[in-house]
Amino acid sequence: MAAHPHPHPHAPTPLPPDPVSSDGDDRDFAWYAGDHHIHTTFSRDAMYSVDDQVRRGHECGLDWLVITDHGGPDHAKQSVALQTPLIEQARRRHDVLVFQGMEWNVPGAEHATFIAPDHADTPDLLQRFERMFDGDVLAARQNPTGPRLIEHSVEGGPVAEQLGLDALAWLVEELRTGTVGEALVLSNHPMRTGRVSPSKVRGWRDAAPGVFVGWEGAPGHQAAALPAPLGRGRGRGQYDESPGRWSFPGYDLDQYRTWGGFDAATARVGGLWDSLLAEGLPWWITANSDNHFDIGDTVRVGHPSLEHYREHGSRGEPVETGVVQHGYVDFAPGFYSRTCVGAVSRDYRSVMAALRGGRVFVVHGGLVRAVEGRVRAAGPGPGVTFGGRTTVRRGGDVEVELTVDPATAPNGSGEVPRSARWDVIVGTVTGRAGDRDLFEAPGTRVVESFEMPRTGGRQVFRTVLRGVADPLYVRFRGSDGKHARADGHPEVDRIGDSDPWDDLWCYTNPVFVDVT
Repeated sequence: MAAHPHPHPHAPTPLPPDPVSSDGDDRDFAWYAGDHHIHTTFSRDAMYSVDDQVRRGHECGLDWLVITDHGGPDHAKQSVALQTPLIEQARRRHDVLVFQGMEWNVPGAEHATFIAPDHADTPDLLQRFERMFDGDVLAARQNPTGPRLIEHSVEGGPVAEQLGLDALAWLVEELRTGTVGEALVLSNHPMRTGRVSPSKVRGWRDAAPGVFVGWEGAPGHQAAALPAPLGRGRGRGQYDESPGRWSFPGYDLDQYRTWGGFDAATARVGGLWDSLLAEGLPWWITANSDNHFDIGDTVRVGHPSLEHYREHGSRGEPVETGVVQHGYVDFAPGFYSRTCVGAVSRDYRSVMAALRGGRVFVVHGGLVRAVEGRVRAAGPGPGVTFGGRTTVRRGGDVEVELTVDPATAPNGSGEVPRSARWDVIVGTVTGRAGDRDLFEAPGTRVVESFEMPRTGGRQVFRTVLRGVADPLYVRFRGSDGKHARADGHPEVDRIGDSDPWDDLWCYTNPVFVDVT
């Protein structure tokens, strides 16, 4: 499959501002686009400076972003302290919210974004957490001359799983008694290696409610499946692993692949995400770039030797070569993937509150300007939107409304994308699962689909769920329809042959409906 031409990602066509909406409690909020998974030269495998990443995110239309360099023994020595003044400078230079965070190596699992607010004590909180609970730090401490990950204690097994839960318990208590007061954790690329089992997810959610709140519904590295020499010919999102020693044995091989660029746990209707939602508890999705190095870029890392990183806590300023560096797999922050949050204002606490509350939709390739769902018991009233909860009397009707503002500007492929189909997905809430490793929800289904007209302009779709007898949730999914199956579901992406610009999707978080 031939890829579309890619303009240089440092200067994309800016998108128009998102429309203003209001939620069920009559507060006004706007949609703010962001990215919670971005690396800089303070990661051992990335090459852009803090200022570069913030500037590029702002040029791509982001309102907020999180710097999340990899935790580890070398990073833990000094990188947080060195990075802090550079983040403060970037905040002054650019009109964008810049969160200081970290990518946590979760003991016994995968990675996770750790987000904290703009606060004087945030660097101290990040550094103490990393030094005590980062999986790579723990591995190096146990065996300084041995392998990077230690079997049974950090890489996998019940001891490693407990270390992750201990870290969350410490964090919850620190937030309760400390100055910073709040933080968020989101699992990154959860299905990539199969080590994130359903029971681990339930354990994280239960150990830190309101803190560990969700996962990447779509991973970064979206250009990884483009063929060489421009791409790496790998799986989209670099999802091309096979089951390993510590992988959950219940997953089939398709669970290790992306589906339309989305993690299988999110994209599979009636899969792991739906099994969590069927418990009636919040678990939210996001999307981001996981940016390390842009596809088609001509710069390289400043200091190729890792010895420089170990000594200085940074790879140094990137070097311009004037020659395209092959094998890069990322898009600039905001250039392709966006997490759009409905917040009452554009400030750190409001963005965090929206993420914590699930008032989020995620979109690839600028498929839409904005999308908003409204769910209400039949009758007057604004209803509630993504992440909200409403109530209906048993046997009553529930009105579902979806508003879509189509794209009006070209995306990174040079085309104005068009969504072709929107699905209303409904799942039955059955309560807490007796089996902590359950990853199916047979009661989840597509109840209505809408074809997007070609006339352009805002479209409003409505349907009614009649005679509701049991609690449920409603979520929405849209696509450009180019690589959807006949039933509207995404195809499993092909390794080495999946053009991200030809397969665009948008997902929303759910609305819960209780029955009285």
